[in-house]
Amino acid sequence: MHIPRQRPVRALIPTAAMADIAFLLILFFLVTTVHEVDRTRVSLPFSRAGAEAQKSAAVVVLTRDDSGEYVYRFSDGEAMSSAVAGPEDIYLEASRLTYTDPYRQFVLKADGSIEFEKIDELLDQMRRGGVQNVLLLTRPLTERLP
Repeated sequence: MHIPRQRPVRALIPTAAMADIAFLLILFFLVTTVHEVDRTRVSLPFSRAGAEAQKSAAVVVLTRDDSGEYVYRFSDGEAMSSAVAGPEDIYLEASRLTYTDPYRQFVLKADGSIEFEKIDELLDQMRRGGVQNVLLLTRPLTERLP
C-alpha cells in the first residue's frame, strides 16, 4: 500500500494586525518621549542642594562660544530656545512672560566657568523684568568624578 506524502504546510503570518501594532508603537513612543526646550551643551557647576523645576519653566542659558564670546539663549518653556543679543533682550523676554504670569518659574543654565559678575548682571536684568522665581541649574555632587 502506497501512503501519499503530505505537502508541507506553509507558515503564514497574519499581516492584517501589523498596521494596528505599528500605530500603537508610534503612539507609545510619542507619549513617552520627553521634549527638551534647550539642548545647549553646558558644563554645569556642582551643588549639594536640589529642586525640581516645573515643566513649563522658562529657560535662560549663558555660555561661551569657541571664540570666548558670551552666548545668551532664551526659551519660554514651550518653544525651542533661540539666541538673543544680550541681557537686555533677556529683560524684554522676561518682562513679556511675567506680565501674564508674575510667578512664572525661570531656570538659569549657566556654564560653570563663567564669572559670577556676568551671572549677577543677568539675574539683575531678570529681576528688573519682574522675575521672582529663579532656579539655578546644577549637577549633584554625587556626579563628580574621583
